[in-house]
Amino acid sequence: MTLILGLNAFHGDSSACLIRDGVIVAAAEEERFRRIKHWAGFPSEAIAYCLREAGVALSAIEHVAVNQDARANLGRKLMYTMLKRPDLSLVLDRLRNKRERAGVEVHLARAFPDQVFAGKVHAVEHHLAHLSSAFHVSPYAEATVVSVDGFGDFASAAWGVGRGTEIDVEDKVYFPHSLGIFYQALTQYLGFPHYGDEYKVMGLAPYGQPTQLDLLRKIVLLQDDGSFKLELDYFRHGREKIEYEWENGSPSVGTLFAPALETLLGPARAADAPLEQQHKDLARSVQAMYEKAFFHLLNRLHARHQLDALCISGGCGMNSVANGKVTLRTPFKQVYVQSAAGDAGGAIGAAYSVWHELGGARGPVMDHAYLGPGCDEAEVSALLEQRAAEIAEAGCTVELISDEAELCARTAAAVADGQVIGWFQGRMEWGPRALGNRSIVCDPRRADIKDILNLKIKRRESFRPFAPSVLREAVPDWFELDGEVPFMMQVYQIRAAQRARIPAVCHVDGSGRLQTVYRHSNPRYYRLIEAFAALTAVPMVLNTSFNENEPVVCTPAEALDCFLRTKMDLLVLGDHLIRRGGP
Repeated sequence: MTLILGLNAFHGDSSACLIRDGVIVAAAEEERFRRIKHWAGFPSEAIAYCLREAGVALSAIEHVAVNQDARANLGRKLMYTMLKRPDLSLVLDRLRNKRERAGVEVHLARAFPDQVFAGKVHAVEHHLAHLSSAFHVSPYAEATVVSVDGFGDFASAAWGVGRGTEIDVEDKVYFPHSLGIFYQALTQYLGFPHYGDEYKVMGLAPYGQPTQLDLLRKIVLLQDDGSFKLELDYFRHGREKIEYEWENGSPSVGTLFAPALETLLGPARAADAPLEQQHKDLARSVQAMYEKAFFHLLNRLHARHQLDALCISGGCGMNSVANGKVTLRTPFKQVYVQSAAGDAGGAIGAAYSVWHELGGARGPVMDHAYLGPGCDEAEVSALLEQRAAEIAEAGCTVELISDEAELCARTAAAVADGQVIGWFQGRMEWGPRALGNRSIVCDPRRADIKDILNLKIKRRESFRPFAPSVLREAVPDWFELDGEVPFMMQVYQIRAAQRARIPAVCHVDGSGRLQTVYRHSNPRYYRLIEAFAALTAVPMVLNTSFNENEPVVCTPAEALDCFLRTKMDLLVLGDHLIRRGGP
């Protein structure tokens, strides 16, 4: 038996996974335990969870794989330093960060002082880990593989071909050129300063027109080989130190754009300034420019390799709008995007890279993301008994319903009645999306549900869309493309004739971020949607993450806390219904 612990450490979305003989046993992001979004540092709590789930001690781990390698692309780093002569503080800062990150054995000893790790630590190049995280768990024996993100190990993109257990990386884009940095810098310019705010620009884009695209073509320069470069005068990162904070907390990134960008586009928007049409138009232009560069690369790769399957990874792999257009804008016919396409997924990729380096065979396809902590009914019952007085004081009642059909039918009726439901079941999802186990579900037919959700729970920008969870068999009747999207990583157009029926999950441009739900991978969630369809003839529910300006809830106690401090109407906690205001 071979146990491999994979880590994304010392970066945003720190995470851990454990594979046993090529099969994923557990995977989780550190933020779910620390309760700080995108937590960066050493993922000790996620490691502890993985060990518990596998029922092993740290001493049983033979290999630890980390998704960064300080030796990778070393020649490129030295050449850049000699030719470009960046600010000395930039070079010293990067060297200091590498030193601080060294010594996984030391971090393990600190985190687990009563256990001994005697295995081997493997450094896996950042983008190879990304590519592995998608290809080695995909359904394809052969595929084009692409990783695009900000930076990792001095590169921002890599691509090649995966065959069997091997990945041939044929080329990369190196520092300081990066599509991820382009998107992040323009996100900051638009007044969204926090790490991970790019999804806000993606959500804002459909409200605008690409009026600034010609100007952005001066910033992102497409190359004949399919790659891209940045016009570096518009960015700071290539020549001066950017303030990065990756240690033991929420990651933060200093201003990436240079004054020249404001000369080109006008003054940057302040975070508290109103969103005007010019900002919406720029958001649309940023998304359009990203897509042009992305599809430019993909089209060149398809022409080169003539493979119809594509695996996408890297932080930019979270751009679900672009992912949903791949089969429309390129010749690729099949697309796979893992549920944690960004840096968290590097934990899985690092582990599989080592597993296959050791001669291991391909493991099972990742067709679900339920790899995090779960709970049993005894734990839920004990929690509800312990906090019975608090629940009663809040005016709530608790009911145990052991029959699953009745539980789903009662919940579906509440959804159809316009109630907001907290749905906590089984094992937590791996990756940023709630996929039916740590979800808030509502009626997609209600045009006012966005306002209701934002008022009662989410308190987020009104332009951000909510997503539909759809029974797999019903997808062709409701969406213009019929795809396998178990992880909510592709946005498709909703059929024009159906849009008025589901306004709560239909974005302003007629699209929806699809999640296909399967009976075999999540039977209870499937049954809930079936019950809702029986009542309404609509085979989907609105699904958003179970949280309130915090990481998605992980434990039953966190779910109960979130329910009690918000205005959710009903909490379905395992087999228990906790209802606000009595039956």
